[in-house]
This record gives sequence, C-alpha cells and structure tokens, in this order.
Amino acid sequence: MNSAPRLGPSFPSDKAGSARRRRIIERIRSHRGPLSGAELAKQLRVSRQCLVQDIAILRAAGEEIVATPRGYRLPDMAKHTNRAVLACRHAPKRTEEELQILVDHGVKILDVIVEHPLYGELRGSLMIESRADVQDFLKQVQTTHASLLSSLTRGVHLHTVEASRPEMISRACARLRKRGFLLK
Repeated sequence: MNSAPRLGPSFPSDKAGSARRRRIIERIRSHRGPLSGAELAKQLRVSRQCLVQDIAILRAAGEEIVATPRGYRLPDMAKHTNRAVLACRHAPKRTEEELQILVDHGVKILDVIVEHPLYGELRGSLMIESRADVQDFLKQVQTTHASLLSSLTRGVHLHTVEASRPEMISRACARLRKRGFLLK
C-alpha cells in the first residue's frame, strides 16, 4: 500500500477559526477607518498572536487586508480618485511639514516606498488624510522610537497619493516643489 507523502501536520477541521476569520472581515469592513489589532483581538476574545495568524491566513486566501500604523483596513474601492507617485527627499525633521502640505491640499498619503539595495522595494502603508492623522503618525514615531523608512535612503522616498480631483495633487506638488521636497 503506497500512500502519498505527508506535506505537513494534519489539523482537524477548524470551523471556529473559519467563522472567526469571517467575523474579522465583517468587522474590518463595517468599521469606519482602521481597526486596531488590539481592539479587534479584544472584540473576538482572542490573543493578538491568534489575530495576526488569522490575518495571515486571510491574506493567503486572497483577502486584501491593509495593515496601517493605526490598524487593519480593507482597500478603498473608490473609483473616482486620482493617484500619483511623488518622489521626495528631505531630512526627518521636515516630515511633519511634508505631510501637512499634502493633507492641507486634500491629498491622502497612501504609503511610503524606498528602494533598498538588498531587499528592493520596501513599502509602508500610511493612510494619512488629515492633520490629526499626521499628528498620530508622528506621535507613534516618537513613542516607538522607530526610524522612518526614508532614513535608509538618505531621505529619498516615494509617496503614493490620491485625491478626488487631479488639481488637488497638482497644487500640493507645486507647494512641495517650492519648499524643496520634490526631486527634479
């Protein structure tokens, strides 16, 4: 009798886990804005580690769950947005000014991207769309003592941004250029 090789440990059917993962998607979808991992784990009465594992399983199954500094969210499905990628360079102390220029022009900062010599493209989700979001982000940088991704590339980085009208991005770019943020 020749049986197929076992590829990994065998787990019993995980009906409770499947139901919990469906609830994760429902709660993220119904929540207005990002939902923190700690809050989501508390709502589901599971550990943070269990939640992280469930998120990984959902992503492997094709769910596009975005992890931001403020929590988990699903991608925006707005069809009438205009996107651009901005190439920027500045010292860390000018981060607040750069982000505020963008949000003051009605531009949402989706992410930050750097080109690392070893790992290639590194991307961090930001989802910053207001001055309050800018302050929350800067507070997290300060309290976690984390380095900005742009510190890996001497301040050079990209931002994917979006706005409801293209002229909002154009006006923000003009201001960023005037203040010396945009790369030529």
